Amino acid sequence: MQSMSVVIVGGHDRMVAQYKKICKEHKCKAKVFTQMSANLSTKIGSPDLVILFTNTVSHKMVKCAIVEAEKANAEIIRSHTSSGTALHEILSKVS
Repeated sequence: MQSMSVVIVGGHDRMVAQYKKICKEHKCKAKVFTQMSANLSTKIGSPDLVILFTNTVSHKMVKCAIVEAEKANAEIIRSHTSSGTALHEILSKVS
């Protein structure tokens, strides 16, 4: 199975390295966006999966991520907790 590309929107800045490490353990390539950037829509690309950490993210960012995910036909998973454990659980369900 080829590696899955995952985009994580939200979460904590201090967790970015850990999110990427967890994704690597599940053989996923990850892009992590904890802050809204001006050109977020162009940076998202066409992932297989978009994970939204809803407790730490603005509505504007969620909206942008959902629009891009739908364009890419990506699966969208919302998680209210942005912990490493939550990410592990999500990835073990999908991979």
